[in-house]
Amino acid sequence: MKDIAALPRTRTDNLVIRELDDETLVYDMERDEAHCLNQTAALVWKHCDGKTTAREAVQSLQGTLGVSVDTDIVWLAVQQLRRFHLVEDTPKTSPGVSRRALVLKYAPAALALPVIMSITAPTPAVAGSPCASVGQACGGSNPNCCAGLFCNSTSQCQTIPT
Repeated sequence: MKDIAALPRTRTDNLVIRELDDETLVYDMERDEAHCLNQTAALVWKHCDGKTTAREAVQSLQGTLGVSVDTDIVWLAVQQLRRFHLVEDTPKTSPGVSRRALVLKYAPAALALPVIMSITAPTPAVAGSPCASVGQACGGSNPNCCAGLFCNSTSQCQTIPT
């Protein structure tokens, strides 16, 4: 069943995608999140068209990566893609896969495991307003002192007394 099940569709709305040599960067404009997909996760993501089966994706991965993989690797990537909202929200049809079990099973070829690193981008208001450091003016157009500092009575950032 898990070999012939079709992969979900890749989500395309409100995503900015940049493909690099061995990874793919995806910025989700709806959620203000940036994701870095390693080569394995990116390859699985490219096969998410709603038609390609897990078995077909495995054959493609083996040819590209040059290592033996099975459908568990593909479904682990799909789980991660689903968690980060990079595939369309469909009824969960992928079998559960334990990353720990796969690491033990594929220890010699651990580089084939899918990895997605993710960060949440700051809101535009936070990103556009740098904090002031010790001795810099605060209040007025720059009311924010950096973490661990406060705006004193002379409108300069200073360390918090202990």
